[in-house]
Amino acid sequence: MPSVEAAELLLALAGDPGRWWQPAQLGDSLEPFRCAGVLETGPDGRVRYCAQDEQVAAHVRMLALAYKARPVTLFRVIYALRDLKIHSFADAFKLKRK
Repeated sequence: MPSVEAAELLLALAGDPGRWWQPAQLGDSLEPFRCAGVLETGPDGRVRYCAQDEQVAAHVRMLALAYKARPVTLFRVIYALRDLKIHSFADAFKLKRK
């Protein structure tokens, strides 16, 4: 999950799977969800939650449980993973001393 905002967006979509959303309502963070197979796009361009795989649906349910039961812990994990990616990227540019 790239951010807390993305997690909340996914949970909003999953919370009302029958609702079709205008992409403009959802912001710019839809592409990861399309790649993960949790969005269905209608002929008019609107999108809705539709997990194409039971394993993905199970992960979304687990995210919802974590968000409800331990939101602060979930946020810390999301931020820690993001920070880890940033540090890995920065470390790639460090010069090694001999």
